[in-house]
Amino acid sequence: MKGVLIVEDDPMAKKFLEMIVEGNPNYHVIRSIESAALAEAYCYSNKIDLILMDVCTAGNASGLKAASKIKRTFPNIRIIILTSQPEAGFINRAREGGIDSFWYKMMDEVEIIDVMNRTMVGENVYPQIIPVVMIGEASSLELSEMEINILRELTSGDTSKEIAARMNLSARTIENNIQRMLEKTGFKSKTRLAVEAANKGLVIRNV
Repeated sequence: MKGVLIVEDDPMAKKFLEMIVEGNPNYHVIRSIESAALAEAYCYSNKIDLILMDVCTAGNASGLKAASKIKRTFPNIRIIILTSQPEAGFINRAREGGIDSFWYKMMDEVEIIDVMNRTMVGENVYPQIIPVVMIGEASSLELSEMEINILRELTSGDTSKEIAARMNLSARTIENNIQRMLEKTGFKSKTRLAVEAANKGLVIRNV
């Protein structure tokens, strides 16, 4: 029987995952915790075979950062990142961090167990597509990778000049991309655009 550590700060989601794990004879819950900041410590003190890790956890602790660190220290522990956020950068960061699998929370019990089983036998399970969200009048698919990256930085509230310096681009390039996004989405201001994108989970900074 494989020991599972659940890292999830949403009470309903945590209870759902606990029920799924305990309802399968191949797995049992070692511990459920709310913050990714504590996950590594539990790996030292418990026999953990699999971690189900949320991206955004209690205390603003990043599940992606914690998972990457755990994989370096405990390479035999399998980790599945689970998120409800359609943020496009999460999948790439998970791959770069050596995280075994990545999936979305909007799945049923059978699907979750399938991802767990495949991950435990060494398969890397990643979604083929990212959930599509509407931002104003445009779908997330209508925004280019450059626009998404600029939109993510726009949620900081910084000026175009400050964002340009951070991204090694010109302020004109930043402004041109913002204008194109405003035209696509129908928003009248970049602030409203940034707020909507953040609220929909399309872009999330500092995770």
